[in-house]
Amino acid sequence: MIVNAKSRKGQKLFKRACAAMKGLPYEVDARAIEDPDDLEAAVKDVLANKPDLVILGGGDGTVSGLVDLLVGHDVVLGVLPLGTANSFSRTLGIPLTVEGAVEVIRAGHRRRIDLGMIDGDYFANCAAMGISPQIAETVPHGLKKVLGKIGYLSWAGYQFGRFKPFTLHVDDGTTKRKMKVVEVRISNGPYHGGTWLVDEASVSSGEIVVQAVRGHYKRKLVQNWFASFFGLPQRHHDTISFSGKEIRVDTEPRLPISIDGEVLAKTPIVARIAAGVIEVMAPPAPATSPA
Repeated sequence: MIVNAKSRKGQKLFKRACAAMKGLPYEVDARAIEDPDDLEAAVKDVLANKPDLVILGGGDGTVSGLVDLLVGHDVVLGVLPLGTANSFSRTLGIPLTVEGAVEVIRAGHRRRIDLGMIDGDYFANCAAMGISPQIAETVPHGLKKVLGKIGYLSWAGYQFGRFKPFTLHVDDGTTKRKMKVVEVRISNGPYHGGTWLVDEASVSSGEIVVQAVRGHYKRKLVQNWFASFFGLPQRHHDTISFSGKEIRVDTEPRLPISIDGEVLAKTPIVARIAAGVIEVMAPPAPATSPA
């Protein structure tokens, strides 16, 4: 078990996870990693011992950033949702408590799922273009730590004032489209930021989904967020989705892309699906769409 224990909360949750793991019918090598830069080396070290199960504890960014290392190994992924949104766990139906997630691991049900890809990099859940990566790319280092959530939200509000709609080019192999948009979501699952956004996306569909929120004015994005948060049918009024094994995406101007919360790419890109490429411990029933 490898836990991203950068924060005080992460360290506390690591202790809870260790306590919950004591009842498992096998020994768990538990490691709390306080420096995120050391996470990759820790996973590689664990994989060198050829384990049957690797449990990753952290947020969507932690899981997505490390899942590449598991592909190609005969190993099952276990997930402890220790982040804020935990979209990947929501998609899989994994309880959002440490104890609940450990119970899923104890039950031992395996589920083979897809991963998304941006060019050659795997990701677990969702990538985005628009205001989210703009905030992530520009937020001053340490702002949230010093001023807390209020400081981060103030910066997000400042960036929203500077944000402008952009032009999207999509090529799904059969159709090419050009449109003015306020946000683009590249999804392997329906949740983004902890909210159900992309009905068509599933971790077992064998297709990647590109969903665009159309609009010439950024108020369209606020309206879509509001409708999506409350599960209103209006959330579909300004969206259009493209599905396929491989979709080419470009923007005017060129824009950064956040992948499960981390800015890791820039347009143009090719979004792909890696069908059934990994096994996870998850409840047998898939997550269902809210009414």
